[in-house]
Amino acid sequence: MRGFEDPEYIAKRYERCTESVRFKSSRAHMLLSNQILILYEDENLLVISKPAGLVVHSDGKTKEQSVSDWVLQNYPQVKGVGEPLKLSNGALIERHGIVHRLDRETSGALIIAKNQSTFLFLKKQFQESKIEKTYHAFVYGDLKEDRGVIEKPIARSKKDFRQWSAGDGRRGKERQALTEYKVLERNDNSTFVEVKPKTGRTHQIRVHFKAINHPILCDKLYAPKRECLLGFNRLALHARRLILKTPDDKTLDIEASYPEDFNIALKDLKIKN
Repeated sequence: MRGFEDPEYIAKRYERCTESVRFKSSRAHMLLSNQILILYEDENLLVISKPAGLVVHSDGKTKEQSVSDWVLQNYPQVKGVGEPLKLSNGALIERHGIVHRLDRETSGALIIAKNQSTFLFLKKQFQESKIEKTYHAFVYGDLKEDRGVIEKPIARSKKDFRQWSAGDGRRGKERQALTEYKVLERNDNSTFVEVKPKTGRTHQIRVHFKAINHPILCDKLYAPKRECLLGFNRLALHARRLILKTPDDKTLDIEASYPEDFNIALKDLKIKN
């Protein structure tokens, strides 16, 4: 029987382990490729439809597949494009091609830059609020107004470091935030809305709708005690549409189709009406 000190035994064992790692990585890549849909692509950028449950990039705390990993696997030339995330301990997390974020549970349209000049071009558009973002969401309760504007400053929450607040429980620096909405469907228990954030604050849509007492369905961070309605088991928020300029001055109008849970919920809402 060969011992662990046998070089040939060690080499073969290492080869099997390496093959196992490659297989696992390949399978994870295949799963990601089946989940992510490319909505638009040219030589400078692409727009994908991100599924709910997938993080955009690593936070340095957990090891899980992300959109950034998918970008690197499919577009290796995009490695290093963008700006890394600097953690509190000084470590840097690469965010290959990532221009903006969607929360883990939010589905829908996301822009990826293929080169640094396009990244900077798109970043400037976001900073100047020139990219039009439209979200669709289901919120708790029956919104009284068919249209509205929520204009409330957002800052860190006093009670929970994970949360942001537009109410009295704010701390630290406040940032102005403005959100427009329009009702698309409603019943007594929930309302389907189109939302256009005019600023880009963290959790802005979730925080603003909580501030007017109509949090988003199944928001486990901002409405943890509320029952998930209409069959949702994740945050009922979808990045529906993006309108932006490309570096060659072309206007793109990209729409991400509803995922299955949105179609089921919308059908249920209409039936109940």
